[in-house]
Amino acid sequence: MSGPLSPAGVSGTDVEHVCSAKGCRRTAAHAVIWNNPKLHTADRRKVWLACDEHEKSLADFVALRGFLIEVVPVEQLTDADG
Repeated sequence: MSGPLSPAGVSGTDVEHVCSAKGCRRTAAHAVIWNNPKLHTADRRKVWLACDEHEKSLADFVALRGFLIEVVPVEQLTDADG
């Protein structure tokens, strides 16, 4: 199992996760994990980060298309996500 996600070259430092919603700059608390099987291999896990306000709308957007895998707290992201 992979450990917590940390950006390349960043180790042991606080990293701010910014919401992926258009125009939002809030700190993300959630990770919307999805995969478009027409574009990505089955093991690929794409991630959109979401603040509390945008978690539902981002998750609903990918769920409507059948792409949603799961929504987890950003602290649970691993090296396999991204």
